[in-house]
Amino acid sequence: EGLLEKDRSDNRSIGAHGASHILGRVPGGGPVTLLTHCNTGTLATAGYGTALGVVRALQERGSLARVFCTETRPYNQGSRLTALELRHDGIPATLIADSAAATAMRERGVQAVVVGADRVAANGDVANKIGTFQLAVAARHMGIPFYVAAPSSTCDPSLASGRLIPIEERPGTELTHLGGVLLADPEVDVWNPSFDVTPHELITGGIITERGVFAPSELQRAL
Repeated sequence: EGLLEKDRSDNRSIGAHGASHILGRVPGGGPVTLLTHCNTGTLATAGYGTALGVVRALQERGSLARVFCTETRPYNQGSRLTALELRHDGIPATLIADSAAATAMRERGVQAVVVGADRVAANGDVANKIGTFQLAVAARHMGIPFYVAAPSSTCDPSLASGRLIPIEERPGTELTHLGGVLLADPEVDVWNPSFDVTPHELITGGIITERGVFAPSELQRAL
C-alpha cells in the first residue's frame, strides 16, 4: 500500500512538473496540443500515469487542447489502452496510425511530444516502446520539444549509455497476424523488437521526473 501511494504521488508530481514546463514554452501559455505513444496511464502505473499524468495535469488546469495517441503497433497499446483511458476520462483525444505521427505534428498543430520510458541510461539515452525513436527524429526536424516522463526509479546509473540496454524481441506473429488472421506470407522473415533507444540529444524538451524537469546531461547529477 505504501508503494501504491508513493507511485501515485510521484506520478502526480511528474504531471505537475511536466505541465508547468510545457506551458512555460508555449506562446500565450496554452492550451496545448500534445502527441503521445504507447500506454503510460492508469493501466500502466498505480493510477495516474507518467506521460499521461502530464496530459491529465494539463486537462485539470484547463490547458489541454487535444492529445494525439498513436495506435502503437504491433501490440496496439495505444488504441486498446490509451484511447480507452482518454475517452473514459473525457479528455479530447484523437487516435492516429503510427505512420501518421509526423504528418500530425506538421498538420495538426502538435506543440510537444511526451512519452514514457522503460529505462533511462546515465547519459540520458532512453529505452521505450518501439517507434519512440522515430517520433523523436520527426519532432527534432520540426522543432517540436520532445519530452520523456519517468520516475527517478527508471533511471539506471549503472548503464553508461542506451547501447547497453537489452532489447526484447517479440514473436513474429504479432506482425504477420491480427486477431488470429494471417496478414502476411507465413514464411517471411520478421524482425520485431519491442523497444528502441532514443539518443539523449533528441530529448529536446527534457526528462520529467517527480523531482523536476532536467536536460539529459543534468539528470544523473540532479538525481
